[in-house]
Amino acid sequence: MNAFLVAVAILGVSASGPLMAGASAPALAIAFWRNALGTAAVAPFAASRAKAELGGLDRDGWRTTIFAGLMLAAHFATWCTSLKMTSVAAATAMVSMQVVFVVVIDRLRGDAAPVAVVVGIGVAVAGVLVITGVDFTLSTRALTGDLLALVGGLTAALYLMAGSRVRERVSTSSYTVACYGICAVTLAIGCLVAQTEMVDFSGTTWAAIIGVTICAQLLGHSVLNHLLAVMSPGLISLLLLLEVPGAALLAGIFLDQTPPVGVYVGLALILAGLVVVVTRRTPPEVVLAE
Repeated sequence: MNAFLVAVAILGVSASGPLMAGASAPALAIAFWRNALGTAAVAPFAASRAKAELGGLDRDGWRTTIFAGLMLAAHFATWCTSLKMTSVAAATAMVSMQVVFVVVIDRLRGDAAPVAVVVGIGVAVAGVLVITGVDFTLSTRALTGDLLALVGGLTAALYLMAGSRVRERVSTSSYTVACYGICAVTLAIGCLVAQTEMVDFSGTTWAAIIGVTICAQLLGHSVLNHLLAVMSPGLISLLLLLEVPGAALLAGIFLDQTPPVGVYVGLALILAGLVVVVTRRTPPEVVLAE
């Protein structure tokens, strides 16, 4: 049964990138609706508990929660935009570098990293350089998409690190409602300022937006959170890396995306490096931002 749930979860998170890339809607609008619908889905089950727990947060707790929500909004804004500019394979590989950014930020704060982790980071960075080098030869648009996806990885790391502090005091459901709500409001403001179309979409596009919410949130990360009761965080982190080849495969099948061979070489290097980082880092982090 657990093997079946793992397969469902990986397929769910892998479908996120291709669905957003294929949706005929502005990136900011997709990011907004994904978070707004995700908040609406969780809120009824967390309302009573969230009221008590969030009401007990002090000023520092709320400051950290707001920062996490802003970073999550920046993550989705940059990553969704990158999916419209570069290949799903490249964007998904780049945004998965959030694990590396967490280690680097920890190092800047004084935490030493094992030699194996440093080597793994080096291999992953080499993969990034390969992909950006290949995309640079294709177009500046593709290269810009790569860089936006990297920013998405950095902001996801900041969201993750801020959130870990808040979740020491409140439940995951309460934190999710607050953080996703802040993220959705921020993205809504961004859409209004940029005069982005938010509702006039085709039925197919609305189906894709609802589909990414169901696949990524309900069938993806919610199932992985459930599996944390029977699997180690390190194993879940490794399983999440399967999103990278999974998203590339689905994009090839449904979006007919066939990036140059060099992109797949870079993707392989990134995955190899991240496997080392996840397995050798102490303690391993579970990354459920996507």
